[in-house]
Amino acid sequence: MKKKGNKKKPKIVGLPPGSIVFTGNQKVEKVIIHYLVYDSTHFSETTIDNHSQITFKTSDDTQTDWYDIRGLHDINLIETLGRHFDIHPLVLEDIVDIIQRPKLDEYEKGLFITLRALVFDKATLEIKVEQIALYFRKGLLISFQETESDLFLAVRRRIQSGQGRIRDRGSDYLAYALIDNIVDSYYPILDEFEAVIEVLEDKIISDPEENIREQIHHLKKELLVVRKSIAPLREAIGRFAKTEVSFMDEKSKVYIRDLYDHTVQVMDMVESYRDMLNGLQDLYLSEISFKMNQVMQVLTIITSIFVPLSFLTGMYGMNFVNMPELRFKYGYFILLGVMLAIFVGSIVYFRRRKWF
Repeated sequence: MKKKGNKKKPKIVGLPPGSIVFTGNQKVEKVIIHYLVYDSTHFSETTIDNHSQITFKTSDDTQTDWYDIRGLHDINLIETLGRHFDIHPLVLEDIVDIIQRPKLDEYEKGLFITLRALVFDKATLEIKVEQIALYFRKGLLISFQETESDLFLAVRRRIQSGQGRIRDRGSDYLAYALIDNIVDSYYPILDEFEAVIEVLEDKIISDPEENIREQIHHLKKELLVVRKSIAPLREAIGRFAKTEVSFMDEKSKVYIRDLYDHTVQVMDMVESYRDMLNGLQDLYLSEISFKMNQVMQVLTIITSIFVPLSFLTGMYGMNFVNMPELRFKYGYFILLGVMLAIFVGSIVYFRRRKWF
């Protein structure tokens, strides 16, 4: 996974279209290639790496070949794939250019889809992004991941066990299953986001610390990363459901339309959490203002109590000769009593007015 961020792409500036230049960082020592071929009755799988002798092959039309490539830094391997499977140069360019907006491109011999896998780090409250690319045509699908993590393990196990419809369908349904697997992974991420937001809300109500404002701002930026990953994917899946390429089965389009509904639902959740974060920001400011008002209220009450007391002490602190009360035997005690009465009276008055 790579950390998100606004990155420039100086390596590909000025190069002709179709130039294969890896724009990311090498995440694996060896590029792992997991090859799986299946039909309704049989399947086989093989795992090799780019340090081994690789022989790519294509099965007949009754079977589906799935090459899962983990690691994108080996340009020679990407070029070999392109030559063997006659993949358009622009597809190869986009595969190794990891800063891609999720999209779907139609080519004469196949469809190309890019999307993003997300992971939420609860310790740092950061979203980590990994670009995924899928190229498929009749009987063939090639998936590309940046790291060696097996993001499609659940789909592979369904193929191995023969569960579901994948073994009975073609590469278009496999592409749907892989995308659906990524979209399903968005839900627990958003659930974790919601849990963090609820914790922040409780902290704001109980004790709005200064660092909470920074956390809210940070979460808004991370949620923007999620939004930028999902919003264009929704458009790509919408196009996927409407594509008219010859190898797309009409039966698969029903599931793709359902997948589109899932992306709409995820986007609604993202928008809701963005509104919640904006509400938390307003709540934080309100709580800070409320606490400040409480402090000012206490100071105002203290000032209101001591103003008349200060007046009395100030008046009898003057050094005039003709002040009869200064020579009165019990004048000091009477003055203390008057001051005490003013103090108690002020407290009772403020309490009845519910000022504190």
